[in-house]
Amino acid sequence: MKLYEIAHSRAGDKGNISTLSLIPFEESNYTLLKEKVTIEKLKVHLQHIVKGEIVRYEMDNVQALLFVCQNALESGVTTSLSLDPHGKTLSSYLLEMEI
Repeated sequence: MKLYEIAHSRAGDKGNISTLSLIPFEESNYTLLKEKVTIEKLKVHLQHIVKGEIVRYEMDNVQALLFVCQNALESGVTTSLSLDPHGKTLSSYLLEMEI
């Protein structure tokens, strides 16, 4: 299944860093997300976009995952020639990942 079937996502940015949240629609799917959406799998999925380290934070109190992606925005909003310098489409791309 694709992540968009059980979760939604938001993206944020600061400089060349993109943050991606992953929040299940139903709390019962949070454990599945923690098990299946690993840093290793996310690195493969985002390999053409994220060039740096990815750190995953488990936020059990709100049942969400947060990924901090370094070197993900082609140097940042004010200097990037990217069509999406804020990285907002990264959250949609994350949801296309199969688990």
